[in-house]
Amino acid sequence: MADQQEVLNEVVIKFAGDSGDGMQLTGSQFTNNTAMLGLDLATFPDFPAEIRAPIGTLPGVSGFQLRFSSDRIFTPGDECDVLVAMNAAALKVNLKSLKKGGRIIANTDGFDSKNLRLANYPDGVNPLEDHSLDSYEVVTMDVTKMTREALKEIQMGTKEKDRAKNMFVLGFLYWMYNRDMDNTITFLTEKFGKKPEILESNIKALRSGYNYGDTTETFTHRFIVEKAKMEPGTYRSIMGNQALAYGLIAAGQKSGLPLFLGSYPITPASDILHELSRHKSFGIKTFQAEDEIAAIASAIGASYGGNFGLTTTSGPGMALKGEAMGLAVMLEIPLLIVDVQRGGPSTGLPTKTEQSDLLQAYYGRNGECPMPVISASTPSDCFEAAYEAVRISIQHMTPVILLSDGYIANGAEPWKFPKSEDLKPIEVNFKTQLWEGEDKFQPYLRDEKLVRPWVIPGTAGLEHRIGGLEKQNITGNISYDPDNHQLMVKIRQEKVDKIAQHIPHQKLDSGDQKGKVLVLGWGSTYGAIKSACVELRANGFPVSHAHLRYVRPFPENLGDILRNFDHVLIPELNNGQLIKIIRDVYMVDAKGYNKIMGVPFTRHELIDAIKAVAEEK
Repeated sequence: MADQQEVLNEVVIKFAGDSGDGMQLTGSQFTNNTAMLGLDLATFPDFPAEIRAPIGTLPGVSGFQLRFSSDRIFTPGDECDVLVAMNAAALKVNLKSLKKGGRIIANTDGFDSKNLRLANYPDGVNPLEDHSLDSYEVVTMDVTKMTREALKEIQMGTKEKDRAKNMFVLGFLYWMYNRDMDNTITFLTEKFGKKPEILESNIKALRSGYNYGDTTETFTHRFIVEKAKMEPGTYRSIMGNQALAYGLIAAGQKSGLPLFLGSYPITPASDILHELSRHKSFGIKTFQAEDEIAAIASAIGASYGGNFGLTTTSGPGMALKGEAMGLAVMLEIPLLIVDVQRGGPSTGLPTKTEQSDLLQAYYGRNGECPMPVISASTPSDCFEAAYEAVRISIQHMTPVILLSDGYIANGAEPWKFPKSEDLKPIEVNFKTQLWEGEDKFQPYLRDEKLVRPWVIPGTAGLEHRIGGLEKQNITGNISYDPDNHQLMVKIRQEKVDKIAQHIPHQKLDSGDQKGKVLVLGWGSTYGAIKSACVELRANGFPVSHAHLRYVRPFPENLGDILRNFDHVLIPELNNGQLIKIIRDVYMVDAKGYNKIMGVPFTRHELIDAIKAVAEEK
């Protein structure tokens, strides 16, 4: 019987299984395959927090959600069309996110009595058999049995053969969505080229899954999603941490400064350290320190020595770095602190996303200690945000905080990457000699931006004192004078405030310049807010959207924009942090919409929230 081929506009797939089932690898391979076809896509990896939760249990479920479309999309989707469930726990955890009438592809071996018990199903209850899934299209396959059968001639243990189950499922999905397997075969060859048995087992399982779909009469339907209507150019799929690392590399090249990363591993920021360590050819030095304090201290030393120093961390590490960040503010030297936020407080939710470090970035240091704060909005936006953070840090001689989060860091999307010549130059001006009329070097003598000179230690005639004690204005001598301390505090604040004169004005992402409702966002809420606003405007609803990159200082025209609207709604993945600052600075009666569940907003819940605000008098 010939296959029926149905053209779809978009598909949302969720791969879910035990953390040892290779769901992240399966998802990332399907993502790369999708990107090569020129479809728009967005991903949401969902890791368990435990390094190795007990096999088959609910806490051990690992998921990877992928949305791909022939139209422009901005989120990984609110609900799934297809759920791949490798065991009973994966089904139980993810069924609530599957559309009614959606398709479940279930590995029947993962629904034996042991797995059902571990997933906390009552004795004798099997969801594949009790008609509880009648509102879905259920496709059952004994993936484990068929994988073992496909690999019966390979001399490997059963446990090793079972590790190829994910490739069998991937092959079947490649058949279902009319895909070519070549890019995954190339990936496997590069990864396991020196381990021929593992390579052969994975490729054989991949092809067996494809052939199963092709030859069994159970499946007569295949699906096609056409190429997306995107701006012409060369694209690649990129994850947030990867894009952030590339932005740092580009900034290092454009500034001509060696890059030094002092870091301590922490989820979800560690991949930046891993990525930068692969690019030593660009003059990058990476140092894995013994703790968070040593990491930032080494980066401060690197910047003092004429490199660009940076450190990467998450919320708990930011807390530990607080004192050293104050030292960098007192020294007034370039430094970048990257905070990839996660759920808190304390160890909190290590693998789940949250936007709860904004007030820490604003105020989380002792004394009056102002620092610019930049925010990335999407995985690909991490490149530009990192580049801009480095530029501000160097040209304004100040440490800068760059905020990302776990949702951005691990998500992926197509990226039309820039050419080197299109990037803004980053000028670096080291002071190498006394200026005309200057008898002695004055380390805190400032220019019109209130920026002090950057001197590499050892420069003849420009010796100067540094440290965390308060400095006398201009001379840099230690000073306990009350009037001087007040003056220096005011100068350091004014220097940060003046950065607003050197950043772009705020623009609306969508909507009219004046109107009923403005949705103001920052960070990873971008995709959900944009999707909600696009849908509402398509239905004639008056809503506009502005998204902040520059969170401290704010763009000079932000207050004017806010006052042009009857209502301002600020959705945040925290308990209300940006809204406190906006109310304080602009005296605007903004309304908050907050979610603190470790997962991003959905489009539908934001649509409801926007409508509710619009109805207020």
